[in-house]
Amino acid sequence: MKAIRSKIKNRLKKFVELDVSGLRTHILSILLNVKQFTVDDLHERINKQFDASKSVVASMVGYIHSKLGILRSHKESYKTPTTYSLKEEYVDLIQNAITAREKPST
Repeated sequence: MKAIRSKIKNRLKKFVELDVSGLRTHILSILLNVKQFTVDDLHERINKQFDASKSVVASMVGYIHSKLGILRSHKESYKTPTTYSLKEEYVDLIQNAITAREKPST
């Protein structure tokens, strides 16, 4: 379990380091505050602060789900949208990554 957690921590660190506009950090902070969400829900929240298309948000969620491995997905039926939720065991890693990003480098 520690090996997986370490890999996720490194991937999350790189993910946040590449955040030029602040969008990635903003998405991660939203994920910490919501229990479940769909791409539409997340897009609606993000558009309050960023001008991002729905496809950009969907792409980012897909990346976070598949490459970072910190999200669970559930699809009720083929007609309903996929619902995502944050895996609780990675909340501290996300908080640390966001905090490290917000600290000014000296």
